[in-house]
Amino acid sequence: MDNKALTTWDKIKDSEIYFSFIKSPTAIVSSILLAIIFFCSFFVEFITPYNPFDPSSLSLMDAFIPPSWTSEGKVEFLLGTDGQGRDMLSTILYGSRISLIVGFSAILFSLILGVGLGLTAGFFGGKYEMIVMRLTDVQLTVPSILMALLVDGIARGIISRELHDEMAIYVLIFAIGISEWPQFARVSRAATLVEKNKDYVSASTIIGVSNFIVMFKHILPNIMRPVLVIGTIGLALAIIAEATLSFLGVGVPPTTPSLGTLIRLGNDFLFSGEWWITFFPAIFLVVLAFSINLLGDWMRDTLNPKLKK
Repeated sequence: MDNKALTTWDKIKDSEIYFSFIKSPTAIVSSILLAIIFFCSFFVEFITPYNPFDPSSLSLMDAFIPPSWTSEGKVEFLLGTDGQGRDMLSTILYGSRISLIVGFSAILFSLILGVGLGLTAGFFGGKYEMIVMRLTDVQLTVPSILMALLVDGIARGIISRELHDEMAIYVLIFAIGISEWPQFARVSRAATLVEKNKDYVSASTIIGVSNFIVMFKHILPNIMRPVLVIGTIGLALAIIAEATLSFLGVGVPPTTPSLGTLIRLGNDFLFSGEWWITFFPAIFLVVLAFSINLLGDWMRDTLNPKLKK
């Protein structure tokens, strides 16, 4: 078993992706930042002693305490507190977990939908391909944020307000995901048109392999490189979209702290002197999105053979 693990690690070290990674300071730094953010966000219960979801642990006497390094700050609240007495560091980490869950779920939904439609459209062609591509072209003319607002508005009109608050995260995931699928569909269709004319696809068809197996077992693995690059960059866009919608008041409810909700709530106190309530969530969002974008740019340069010298 050790020999097998060693052999696997040797293959990884000898791969072109690993060599490109260790030669790219940008990829290393962004990966370290993302690893720290992911770990702190998903294991926040073991990192901070404060739980913003527990009303019994909150005290209004601790409201609006500035960061600890200021003259009026307290050591136990490193980044200060908000208007409800919640520790800002704990609240940001809990909020980033919600933003990451929404972003990952939305981009996974759009990836599955877009790749499924693009793969089948490129493989079968005909009127089905024309319909899928025209739907893609139409949706690409509408900005993603407006499409997400439209979906959220329809959901609010169909279901009650109480039910919408309970399902707000699921509605948000669907709204963001349904607005991002056209990019995956276009890329996967273009890659499928190239792959389906290759010899291994023709050989599989000749020996009687079903279309389903040809598409999802043979073609799909060979078109995933550009899809993963778009997915990585799309993750940052999905997180920003969640923050934008929550900032506009159509995302998650105020009782559920996400980065966008924290920025919106802190914006009400920005001009009264409590700048830290909106500043730190905003900086955290910028660092998170910037790190994902840098990693996505590295993946694009590494996985795209046309960009290699």
